[in-house]
Amino acid sequence: MDFIYSIFGFFVAGGPFMYPILIVAAVGAAIAVERYVTLTLVRARNQSVWSKVQPALTSGDFDKARELTSDDDSAISRLLSMGLARQGAVRRREDIEIAMEESMMEIIPQLEKRTPYVALSSNIATLLGLLGTIMGLIQAFTAVSDANPAEKADLLSASISVAMNTTAFGLIVAIPLLITNSVLVAKAGEIVDSLEMASVKALNVITAKARRQVEA
Repeated sequence: MDFIYSIFGFFVAGGPFMYPILIVAAVGAAIAVERYVTLTLVRARNQSVWSKVQPALTSGDFDKARELTSDDDSAISRLLSMGLARQGAVRRREDIEIAMEESMMEIIPQLEKRTPYVALSSNIATLLGLLGTIMGLIQAFTAVSDANPAEKADLLSASISVAMNTTAFGLIVAIPLLITNSVLVAKAGEIVDSLEMASVKALNVITAKARRQVEA
């Protein structure tokens, strides 16, 4: 219970700038949680679909692969369906590759959207903490300017201690948000890499079969 009271006292002593920092923390945390859950679900769905589509591609059953991807709206299904849609219509590898790249250009922004706001929240929290400390120091020096000379040192040290609370709170908020942003960026990068791997494998299978048909 004493710990809770000490946290509450720390927050109240920090002054009005503690509240905008708290709002920034709430917004950044909400975005981070939403992005983490979304990316986790996207990765799980991609793995599930790929485990079903890969055997069909390997065996050259493109009709089954098209059926599996057309009935699903996951990122990997949209990517593969673009290539598979052109599998029977064109023979050139470049045409199929361009179609998949076009799909990737649509998917990547969806994976990365809102993630930069987590890093932005971290920077804002840090700056608000510094601004709160500067404003607190200005008020502290103004308050002790007319105080008794014997009491100035004690008053100033107490005021500075309180003013530093906003910087401390800003960093307490900023550091976890910055780490979370790095995790989200890495998670999105892993998904993009897996999509590129799947597209290359599918492209190789499609072009290999087309080459065999031409040779036959």
